[in-house]
Amino acid sequence: MGKLVIALLALSPFLFGSEAAEASTDIVQRTVNFLVFAGILVYLLAEPIKSYFGGRSSGIANELEKVQERLAESKRLKESAEHKIEEATQFVNELMETTKKECKILSDKIASQCEQDLDVMHKQSNGLMELEKRQMVRSVVSEVMDQVMSASDASMNSDAMTDILKKKVA
Repeated sequence: MGKLVIALLALSPFLFGSEAAEASTDIVQRTVNFLVFAGILVYLLAEPIKSYFGGRSSGIANELEKVQERLAESKRLKESAEHKIEEATQFVNELMETTKKECKILSDKIASQCEQDLDVMHKQSNGLMELEKRQMVRSVVSEVMDQVMSASDASMNSDAMTDILKKKVA
């Protein structure tokens, strides 16, 4: 295109030169001059404009790539977070099951310990009751014997002693 513009510029004075004797309008020459001017502008400005828009396009493409990378990273982080949430939920469920089992074991252990304690307390109370019975029997026998001994001094017969013993035992 550059050769065409140079050729047009070189030949334009010969082809479109205006003569003063002609009485026509110079619209054709002005149009050609405008086209030549526009061609020169395009020739001079085309490369900087192309490089500007090419750089801008590459900059936009780079930004788009960065955004795509950030989006991919965000998706990866989201999936990682969801995976961690699933693991945490699974851990909580396992922990709840373990806790329930431990509570059951502890409650059974406490119940059996309470039953053992109750048995021991029952045996102790039975032993104390037996001891109290023996002490009571001893005290009654001692009392009766004291009365019998004191009464034997007063010359009691065996029938009277048997009566006294029957009264105390009953």
